[in-house]
Amino acid sequence: MRMALLIALLASSSLAQAKMIHVGPGGNAQEKLQTALIEAQPGDTVHIAAGRYALADGLSLDVDGVTVKGDGPDKTILDFTAQKVAGEGLLITSDNVVVRDLGIENAAGNGVKSKGSDGIALVNLRVEWTGGPKSTNGAYGLYPVSSKNVLIDRSVVKGASDAGIYVGQSQNIIVRGSRAEMNVAGIEIENSYDADVVGNTATNNAGGILVFDLPDLPQQGGRNVKLTNNQVIANNHVNFAAPGNIVAGVPSGTGIMVMANSNVLVTGNHVMGNNGSAVMVVAYTQAFTDKAYNPLPRSVSVAGNHFMDNGKAPAFAGGKEIAAAVGGTIPPVLWDGITRYAVPGGGGEKLAEGGINIDAPGISLNLGLQGTPATQARPAPMQQNLVVSTRPAIVLPAALEARAK
Repeated sequence: MRMALLIALLASSSLAQAKMIHVGPGGNAQEKLQTALIEAQPGDTVHIAAGRYALADGLSLDVDGVTVKGDGPDKTILDFTAQKVAGEGLLITSDNVVVRDLGIENAAGNGVKSKGSDGIALVNLRVEWTGGPKSTNGAYGLYPVSSKNVLIDRSVVKGASDAGIYVGQSQNIIVRGSRAEMNVAGIEIENSYDADVVGNTATNNAGGILVFDLPDLPQQGGRNVKLTNNQVIANNHVNFAAPGNIVAGVPSGTGIMVMANSNVLVTGNHVMGNNGSAVMVVAYTQAFTDKAYNPLPRSVSVAGNHFMDNGKAPAFAGGKEIAAAVGGTIPPVLWDGITRYAVPGGGGEKLAEGGINIDAPGISLNLGLQGTPATQARPAPMQQNLVVSTRPAIVLPAALEARAK
């Protein structure tokens, strides 16, 4: 009992000592903000008052348990237009951090990045490149990577040259109530486990929502991703990614794209006005040497969605010919029909484990072996099956959710 009492007293003492650090606009913005982030202690809040803060370098936070808070995404604005080095606007490498109610403009690199964080909440943020979509814009707007217990909530990203909202090589993720517009990819979950993408809007991107798994990364085998109740509307923007970028291969007009992932559920979404494919399910398209990598989509279910006015003008290679072969319009679900791949180094062939299940019209290109060019497609209708998922929702730590409200 004495030990329990001592722990309780220490905890209450720590909370009592937690303080609010106020930073206001004016001269020396860079020094004032970075000093506040360095001097903050666990439990503290760094309050950045309304105003525009002109910054020539990125900011960083490596203290656990800190909240960074502005007065609103259109009131407190961190302006990185003069940033000299293409790093992050704000880099977070600590745990249990909340960043909220801020605007981040024109970062030379990424807007807000967390790396190796356990407990990161990005709430009511606006990340924007105000000069419009350009290949020279920063790659990612909101960018948690190698993190755990990730929340992105009620945020807006515009103009990223890769993905507006991107979560990579992470675990236990919720992306909700956010908007991605005029990015190459609106929302991307890559090489991650256990993610719910719910109640978001992806519009006027080249691709709306992507679920990818790539080779040669420390964490791969992306799995257990649920896309539900999202508005995926008119993602027909020209793809402005820099050449060589993996998302440069995402065709304009793509609503949802699942590539080389396992146990993905796409349900309850409104997918409308995407010129290419409403939902595209594909294998990794490039050659690879990673023997541990599986390039095939497995156990992907597309059920209970609302599709309207998609597939009328596909821009991907062979898209017009495929559309013509099936009546002029690409059906809601397009699967490349790749079911096997050659293991690098002469390891023979492996088959996909788990099929592609749909309850809406779809076509398979029946390409068979990974790496087969689309010119060898043999389009045929897919069998429709009613699919019901019982996977529980992702749950984040209650304390993190409470601070994010």
